[in-house]
Amino acid sequence: MFCGDYVQGTIFPAPNFNPIMDAQMLGGALQGFGCDKDMLIDILTQRCNTQRLMIAEAYQSMYGRDLIGDLKEKLSDHFKDVMVGLMYPPPSYDAHELWHAMKGAGTEENCLIDIFASRTNAEIFQMREAYCLQYSSNLQEDIYSETSGHFRDTLMNLAQGIREEGYTDPAMAAQDAMVLWEACQRKTGEHKTMLQMILCNKSYEQLWLVFQEFQNISGQDIVDAINECYDGYFQELLVAIVLCVRDKPAYFAYRLYSSIHDFGFHNKTVIRILIARSEIDLMTIRKRYKERYGKSLFHDIKNFASGHYEKALLAICAGDAEDY
Repeated sequence: MFCGDYVQGTIFPAPNFNPIMDAQMLGGALQGFGCDKDMLIDILTQRCNTQRLMIAEAYQSMYGRDLIGDLKEKLSDHFKDVMVGLMYPPPSYDAHELWHAMKGAGTEENCLIDIFASRTNAEIFQMREAYCLQYSSNLQEDIYSETSGHFRDTLMNLAQGIREEGYTDPAMAAQDAMVLWEACQRKTGEHKTMLQMILCNKSYEQLWLVFQEFQNISGQDIVDAINECYDGYFQELLVAIVLCVRDKPAYFAYRLYSSIHDFGFHNKTVIRILIARSEIDLMTIRKRYKERYGKSLFHDIKNFASGHYEKALLAICAGDAEDY
């Protein structure tokens, strides 16, 4: 798999889309004391993000109310998080997740790692803008105040969104690999800085070559070397970058598996990955999950979640019969 290979999401634009009719149905579903949760799932998980935003506009002009506000008021728990999360445009959703990861009690480093290790320059640029608009705050300044050490330096570098794109220099790859190898041997502050600069700034294509050269020079896989030499969130972030360069859907399959199995279903992570990747590569993530872990993502969600929350997650997964 290479970063240019074909990947597929699970949610596509609905044909014969009628935002006014959808807004009316949602209005009906959210009225009164009860709430037709099945209707919410049927509509919101079966429309793409652009269509959901058009539904929210129609809802606003029809009822004079904010759809996200109504969902927040009427729903609760994880089901609410899923339905509300679906309503944000992707950059705003990333911004929302980062804000809560940094502003809650204690920083949620894994959220920062998942987002910054995997997003493209364009996605990072849009996320910074959305963050500023939504929270009147500067994303880089917040990262600076909420994190520390080389972990912070690496996040700050990634948050600039200045990775080279599509550029390769085979002659330079061996040199970069030597720098990485030395950084794993010597572990000084300066070497850590050189290590993160290569991983944050070189193109995915270049890093492929660098990792091959690293293997040739050291006889070791770069991930194993990083795991041996470093620890803490700095090490986790570096490994996440390497895994995303190699195969982003496989990285997210691994994150979902560990969130479901190692952390007793870490709801926030599962919700975030399913929503954020639904129109990008979630179908491919499901494929990698099945190949790697022998069970389907659909099956594992069914086992751990329940009620309308489970139903909403499975709808985003676009589960099919073979996956039961």
